[in-house]
Amino acid sequence: MPKFLLKRWHGQHIVWIFVLLIALTAIIFTYQWILGLVALVICGLLAYFTLQAETAFRRELNAYVGTITHRVKKAGNEVLSGLPIGIILYNEEKRIEWHNPFVAKMLDQESVIGESIYEHFPDLKSKKDKNEKIELTLGKMIYQVWVRPEERLLYFREITEQAILAKKYEDEKPAIGIVMMDNLDEATQGMDDQTRSIMLAKVTGEITEWAQKHHIYLRRTSSDRFLILMDQKGLRQLEQTRFEILDDVRDLTIENKLPLTLSIGIASGAEELTELGQMAQMGLDMSLGRGGDQVTVKVGQRLSFYGGRTNAVEKRTRVRARVISHALRDLMKDSDKVVIMGHRFPDMDSVGAAIGVLKAVQVIGKEGYIVLEGVNPSIQKLMETISADERLYRWFITPEQAMQITTQRTLAVVVDTHKASMVAEPKLLQQTHRVVVVDHHRRSEEFIHDATLVYMEPYASSTCELVTELLQYINEKLTMEVLEATVLLAGIVVDTKSFSLRTGARTFEAASYLRRNGADSSLIQRLLKEDLDAYIEKAEIIKHTETIYEHVALAVAEPNRKYSQLMIAQVADTLLNMTNIMASFVISERPDGLIGISARSLGQMNVQLVMERLGGGGHLTNAATQIEGTLEEATRRLKQVLADMQEEEGLFE
Repeated sequence: MPKFLLKRWHGQHIVWIFVLLIALTAIIFTYQWILGLVALVICGLLAYFTLQAETAFRRELNAYVGTITHRVKKAGNEVLSGLPIGIILYNEEKRIEWHNPFVAKMLDQESVIGESIYEHFPDLKSKKDKNEKIELTLGKMIYQVWVRPEERLLYFREITEQAILAKKYEDEKPAIGIVMMDNLDEATQGMDDQTRSIMLAKVTGEITEWAQKHHIYLRRTSSDRFLILMDQKGLRQLEQTRFEILDDVRDLTIENKLPLTLSIGIASGAEELTELGQMAQMGLDMSLGRGGDQVTVKVGQRLSFYGGRTNAVEKRTRVRARVISHALRDLMKDSDKVVIMGHRFPDMDSVGAAIGVLKAVQVIGKEGYIVLEGVNPSIQKLMETISADERLYRWFITPEQAMQITTQRTLAVVVDTHKASMVAEPKLLQQTHRVVVVDHHRRSEEFIHDATLVYMEPYASSTCELVTELLQYINEKLTMEVLEATVLLAGIVVDTKSFSLRTGARTFEAASYLRRNGADSSLIQRLLKEDLDAYIEKAEIIKHTETIYEHVALAVAEPNRKYSQLMIAQVADTLLNMTNIMASFVISERPDGLIGISARSLGQMNVQLVMERLGGGGHLTNAATQIEGTLEEATRRLKQVLADMQEEEGLFE
């Protein structure tokens, strides 16, 4: 017991009582000595018994306190031994110095004192020395471990039942998907009703069989759409199979002129079913926007793509082009002015498409401007030619000028990209809600979602092709200047590598229309002429080429030699012309300090998927990315991605 408590009950007040008694006894002595003597004897007896009582109290108190201490220690030992919590103390060498019986029972050993904690818990090796909670699996049991590095202490708590319930909860979360035959009209073109019905029955049977095999609820909602319902456990199994239904349906109809392909959007991880449905539809839109024949899976914040190993099918009708053209014309008429933007570091396709949209604006009678942030080597000759034409060049403005003239009623037209972060001036899109996107790239995760009008066709060779088709429906009496038609045609020529890649019937129809409007092919040839020094630089990169996976050319430029993105892309194009090369990758340092990677293929490999895993994007046959780091790191990362894809489903179709 604390001393102040003892003093409170056995302190100075007892002394003062006896002093008072002695004083009273002295007073009695003055009056009657016999009574005083009796009082003195009584005081002595009281003092004796008080002292005895005090001594006995202190002795019994100490004995009681000792008993409590023993009981507390005993209870503490029993708690440490009996509690369903494991405790381990370890030293600086990560060796166990002490543990309670629960740990011995947990490890099924009598004692592990003196042994390394990593020997019994190897998962702790990858954890840094900081306070955290982690999960460990020992045999069939799951434990939650509290790590306390300051005290060199580990606490273990069994959470097997809790973990099983949590896993069951996650496995049973619903997933909604939409399956669509994305090229039904094109694939069945020219078929009679009987042949069409037989083919649809075969495809529907294949999809139904696939759904039954994977325990998926399947419901047909229209002639070319199905609704599918599953749980997350089933979705993970589908992802492990990498959605073989895509290949099965394509192989089933391979004898047709155009095989039928599927596009699928699946969503999971949202709390509301309505939100899941919207996410699934967005996933389907993304699959279609990326060219079809693929699956988009969105689980929470994770977005994954599967398939996409074939080129987008060219639409055989121009109905959509006509509808988009009329909608664009109405938007332009309802706006005070039109601002046209391409992507940063514009190329021939971006500038050509912008000039085509500017022509449409002028035909309607509105004021239009093209935002150009600067001239790079890929458009230097083109801009020199345009600058000589004052009627056209005066409509080019800087991003700063565009910010000053843009209002809420201004129409912003984005060409050759659909990513807000890649446009010449991203802030401009925040100054107006009227945004139109015209692009031919496969849709990526980043997208201008609040666009008023979107015209994305990944089958198209170039944005110039799409804009040329739109121009034909803007005004029937539209006539173009020679330079305007030439620039549009130049954009098509560059993106198709002189009509050798990604070229369809509508590409030649667009080129024919431009030629009829005066496009000068000799001027295009002069614009695309190659500099001798640039050709020698390309040869310097090409000589460092190695062949991997038998048909993939990989060229890594020398360290500390910086090349423009245009040069890197041209080397990739050149390598694709070599014998037995189906895909090419070129890695080099860029003037801005980043590492540029350009990828090209002939269609047997989807290089867009490769570049997306490195943070970039593009087309099935044409893609690129820019990453930070060194050449060695970029090469290692690219080779790792190729190795992973080879192991997952093979690099080539």
